[in-house]
Amino acid sequence: MNKVNRVELIRSEEKKYHDFCYEQYKLFEAGSWLHKPVRSVLDILEQFEGYEDLQVLDLGSGIGRNSIPIAEAMKHRSGKVMCVDLLESAIEKLRINSEAYGVQAFIETRLSDIEHFEIEQSHYDMIIAVSTLEHLSSEDALARKLHEMRLGTAQNGVNIIIIGSNISEVGVGTSEPLDPMFEINLTTDRMLELLDTSYEGWEIQKRWTKPLAYDIERNGQPVALTTDCITFVAKK
Repeated sequence: MNKVNRVELIRSEEKKYHDFCYEQYKLFEAGSWLHKPVRSVLDILEQFEGYEDLQVLDLGSGIGRNSIPIAEAMKHRSGKVMCVDLLESAIEKLRINSEAYGVQAFIETRLSDIEHFEIEQSHYDMIIAVSTLEHLSSEDALARKLHEMRLGTAQNGVNIIIIGSNISEVGVGTSEPLDPMFEINLTTDRMLELLDTSYEGWEIQKRWTKPLAYDIERNGQPVALTTDCITFVAKK
Protein backbone atom coordinates (compact mmCIF):
# COMPACT_ATOMS: atom_id res chain seq x y z
CA MET A 1 0.00 0.00 0.00
CA ASN A 2 1.45 3.38 -0.95
CA LYS A 3 1.68 6.29 1.49
CA VAL A 4 -1.29 8.21 0.11
CA ASN A 5 -3.60 5.20 0.26
CA ARG A 6 -2.41 4.35 3.77
CA VAL A 7 -3.19 7.87 5.03
CA GLU A 8 -6.63 7.69 3.43
CA LEU A 9 -7.28 4.30 5.05
CA ILE A 10 -6.23 5.52 8.49
CA ARG A 11 -8.41 8.61 8.26
CA SER A 12 -11.35 6.53 7.13
CA GLU A 13 -10.88 4.20 10.12
CA GLU A 14 -10.49 7.11 12.54
CA LYS A 15 -13.63 8.72 11.18
CA LYS A 16 -15.61 5.53 11.77
CA TYR A 17 -14.20 5.17 15.28
CA HIS A 18 -14.86 8.77 16.31
CA ASP A 19 -18.27 8.98 14.67
CA PHE A 20 -19.25 5.88 16.66
CA CYS A 21 -17.95 7.37 19.94
CA TYR A 22 -19.69 10.69 19.37
CA GLU A 23 -22.95 8.89 18.65
CA GLN A 24 -22.73 6.48 21.60
CA TYR A 25 -21.37 8.73 24.35
CA LYS A 26 -22.35 12.17 25.54
CA LEU A 27 -19.78 14.76 26.53
CA PHE A 28 -18.64 14.28 30.17
CA GLU A 29 -20.59 11.04 30.47
CA ALA A 30 -18.79 8.19 32.23
CA GLY A 31 -17.75 5.22 30.14
CA SER A 32 -15.44 6.75 27.55
CA TRP A 33 -12.44 9.06 27.15
CA LEU A 34 -14.95 11.91 26.74
CA HIS A 35 -15.95 11.79 30.40
CA LYS A 36 -13.65 14.61 31.57
CA PRO A 37 -11.24 17.23 30.24
CA VAL A 38 -7.50 16.68 30.25
CA ARG A 39 -6.03 17.62 33.63
CA SER A 40 -2.94 19.23 32.12
CA VAL A 41 -5.12 21.58 30.08
CA LEU A 42 -7.09 22.74 33.14
CA ASP A 43 -3.88 23.14 35.15
CA ILE A 44 -2.37 25.43 32.52
CA LEU A 45 -5.61 27.41 32.22
CA GLU A 46 -5.02 28.61 35.79
CA GLN A 47 -1.96 30.53 34.58
CA PHE A 48 -4.26 32.85 32.61
CA GLU A 49 -6.71 33.81 35.37
CA GLY A 50 -5.66 37.48 35.15
CA TYR A 51 -6.19 37.72 31.38
CA GLU A 52 -9.17 39.87 30.38
CA ASP A 53 -9.00 38.63 26.79
CA LEU A 54 -7.95 35.02 26.27
CA GLN A 55 -7.37 33.56 22.81
CA VAL A 56 -7.19 29.77 22.55
CA LEU A 57 -6.69 27.36 19.65
CA ASP A 58 -7.86 23.76 20.08
CA LEU A 59 -6.46 21.62 17.26
CA GLY A 60 -8.56 18.48 16.95
CA SER A 61 -11.22 19.77 19.32
CA GLY A 62 -13.68 16.93 18.92
CA ILE A 63 -17.03 17.63 20.57
CA GLY A 64 -15.64 19.97 23.23
CA ARG A 65 -13.91 17.83 25.84
CA ASN A 66 -11.37 20.60 26.51
CA SER A 67 -12.79 23.62 24.68
CA ILE A 68 -16.08 23.68 26.61
CA PRO A 69 -14.38 23.97 30.07
CA ILE A 70 -12.03 26.63 28.68
CA ALA A 71 -14.97 28.58 27.28
CA GLU A 72 -16.73 28.33 30.65
CA ALA A 73 -13.72 30.08 32.20
CA MET A 74 -14.28 32.99 29.78
CA LYS A 75 -17.84 33.78 30.90
CA HIS A 76 -16.76 36.83 32.92
CA ARG A 77 -14.23 38.14 30.41
CA SER A 78 -13.71 38.28 26.67
CA GLY A 79 -12.00 35.76 24.43
CA LYS A 80 -12.51 32.97 21.94
CA VAL A 81 -11.72 29.30 21.61
CA MET A 82 -11.01 28.47 17.98
CA CYS A 83 -11.99 24.80 17.58
CA VAL A 84 -10.62 22.96 14.55
CA ASP A 85 -11.66 19.44 13.57
CA LEU A 86 -11.78 17.36 10.41
CA LEU A 87 -15.07 15.63 11.23
CA GLU A 88 -18.46 17.16 10.52
CA SER A 89 -19.93 15.04 13.33
CA ALA A 90 -17.50 16.58 15.82
CA ILE A 91 -18.14 20.17 14.77
CA GLU A 92 -21.92 19.70 14.77
CA LYS A 93 -21.97 18.14 18.25
CA LEU A 94 -19.54 20.79 19.52
CA ARG A 95 -21.99 23.49 18.45
CA ILE A 96 -24.82 21.65 20.20
CA ASN A 97 -22.73 21.19 23.35
CA SER A 98 -21.61 24.82 23.38
CA GLU A 99 -25.27 25.88 23.40
CA ALA A 100 -26.16 23.35 26.09
CA TYR A 101 -23.39 24.72 28.34
CA GLY A 102 -24.17 28.34 27.50
CA VAL A 103 -20.76 29.11 26.00
CA GLN A 104 -21.59 29.44 22.30
CA ALA A 105 -20.49 33.10 22.34
CA PHE A 106 -16.95 31.99 23.16
CA ILE A 107 -16.67 29.12 20.68
CA GLU A 108 -15.68 29.50 17.04
CA THR A 109 -15.51 26.41 14.83
CA ARG A 110 -13.59 25.47 11.71
CA LEU A 111 -14.18 22.28 9.74
CA SER A 112 -10.63 21.60 8.56
CA ASP A 113 -7.75 19.19 8.42
CA ILE A 114 -5.41 20.62 11.08
CA GLU A 115 -2.45 20.10 8.77
CA HIS A 116 -3.82 22.73 6.41
CA PHE A 117 -5.39 25.05 8.98
CA GLU A 118 -3.49 28.33 8.89
CA ILE A 119 -2.50 29.53 12.37
CA GLU A 120 -2.53 33.31 12.78
CA GLN A 121 0.87 34.54 13.94
CA SER A 122 1.41 35.69 17.56
CA HIS A 123 -2.34 35.44 18.22
CA TYR A 124 -3.02 32.64 20.70
CA ASP A 125 -2.35 32.53 24.43
CA MET A 126 -2.96 28.78 24.50
CA ILE A 127 -2.61 26.26 21.69
CA ILE A 128 -3.84 22.77 22.54
CA ALA A 129 -3.20 19.60 20.56
CA VAL A 130 -4.49 16.54 22.40
CA SER A 131 -4.07 13.18 20.61
CA THR A 132 -4.21 14.82 17.20
CA LEU A 133 -0.73 15.65 15.90
CA GLU A 134 0.07 11.97 15.37
CA HIS A 135 -2.60 12.09 12.67
CA LEU A 136 -0.69 14.53 10.46
CA SER A 137 0.49 12.99 7.22
CA SER A 138 4.22 12.66 7.99
CA GLU A 139 7.03 13.50 10.38
CA ASP A 140 7.92 16.47 8.16
CA ALA A 141 4.32 17.71 8.40
CA LEU A 142 4.52 17.39 12.18
CA ALA A 143 7.72 19.46 12.31
CA ARG A 144 6.10 22.13 10.14
CA LYS A 145 2.97 22.27 12.27
CA LEU A 146 5.00 22.59 15.48
CA HIS A 147 6.82 25.50 13.85
CA GLU A 148 3.47 27.11 12.96
CA MET A 149 2.23 26.58 16.52
CA ARG A 150 5.28 28.35 17.92
CA LEU A 151 4.84 31.28 15.53
CA GLY A 152 1.14 31.47 16.37
CA THR A 153 1.76 31.79 20.11
CA ALA A 154 1.69 35.20 21.82
CA GLN A 155 4.45 36.16 24.24
CA ASN A 156 4.05 34.24 27.52
CA GLY A 157 1.65 31.91 25.76
CA VAL A 158 1.65 28.14 26.24
CA ASN A 159 1.50 25.15 23.91
CA ILE A 160 0.01 21.95 25.36
CA ILE A 161 0.77 18.80 23.40
CA ILE A 162 -0.35 15.26 24.18
CA ILE A 163 0.88 12.79 21.60
CA GLY A 164 1.42 9.05 21.26
CA SER A 165 4.64 7.26 20.37
CA ASN A 166 5.74 3.63 20.19
CA ILE A 167 2.19 2.74 19.18
CA SER A 168 1.25 -0.88 18.61
CA GLU A 169 -1.99 -2.68 17.83
CA VAL A 170 -2.50 -6.42 18.32
CA GLY A 171 -5.54 -8.55 17.59
CA VAL A 172 -7.19 -9.73 20.79
CA GLY A 173 -7.27 -13.52 20.89
CA THR A 174 -4.98 -13.88 17.89
CA SER A 175 -1.94 -11.92 19.14
CA GLU A 176 -1.47 -10.92 15.51
CA PRO A 177 0.48 -7.64 15.14
CA LEU A 178 -1.51 -5.12 13.13
CA ASP A 179 -0.56 -1.97 11.28
CA PRO A 180 -1.36 0.81 13.81
CA MET A 181 -3.94 3.22 12.45
CA PHE A 182 -1.78 6.28 13.04
CA GLU A 183 -0.09 8.27 10.29
CA ILE A 184 2.92 9.09 12.50
CA ASN A 185 4.38 6.45 14.81
CA LEU A 186 7.80 7.51 16.06
CA THR A 187 9.85 5.97 18.82
CA THR A 188 9.47 7.80 22.11
CA ASP A 189 13.08 8.97 22.01
CA ARG A 190 12.63 10.40 18.52
CA MET A 191 9.36 12.13 19.40
CA LEU A 192 10.89 13.74 22.49
CA GLU A 193 13.90 14.81 20.46
CA LEU A 194 11.62 16.47 17.91
CA LEU A 195 9.65 18.28 20.61
CA ASP A 196 12.80 19.41 22.44
CA THR A 197 14.32 20.76 19.24
CA SER A 198 11.11 22.48 18.17
CA TYR A 199 10.74 24.29 21.50
CA GLU A 200 14.36 25.18 22.13
CA GLY A 201 14.52 28.44 24.09
CA TRP A 202 11.02 28.05 25.57
CA GLU A 203 10.30 27.23 29.23
CA ILE A 204 9.42 23.51 29.37
CA GLN A 205 6.80 23.19 32.10
CA LYS A 206 5.92 19.52 31.62
CA ARG A 207 7.73 16.73 29.83
CA TRP A 208 6.75 13.24 30.84
CA THR A 209 5.75 9.92 29.36
CA LYS A 210 3.16 7.43 30.56
CA PRO A 211 2.53 3.97 29.04
CA LEU A 212 -1.13 3.39 28.26
CA ALA A 213 -3.16 0.43 27.05
CA TYR A 214 -6.65 0.44 25.53
CA ASP A 215 -9.10 -2.10 24.19
CA ILE A 216 -10.55 -0.73 20.95
CA GLU A 217 -12.35 -2.08 17.91
CA ARG A 218 -11.21 -2.17 14.27
CA ASN A 219 -13.73 -3.35 11.66
CA GLY A 220 -15.75 -5.11 14.33
CA GLN A 221 -12.74 -6.94 15.77
CA PRO A 222 -11.29 -6.33 19.26
CA VAL A 223 -7.81 -4.84 19.25
CA ALA A 224 -5.34 -4.15 22.06
CA LEU A 225 -3.63 -0.80 21.57
CA THR A 226 -0.56 0.25 23.56
CA THR A 227 1.30 3.53 23.40
CA ASP A 228 3.64 5.83 25.25
CA CYS A 229 1.59 8.95 25.94
CA ILE A 230 3.80 12.05 25.95
CA THR A 231 2.63 15.21 27.72
CA PHE A 232 4.67 18.23 26.68
CA VAL A 233 3.91 21.77 27.85
CA ALA A 234 6.06 24.72 26.81
CA LYS A 235 5.79 28.45 27.55
CA LYS A 236 7.04 31.13 25.18
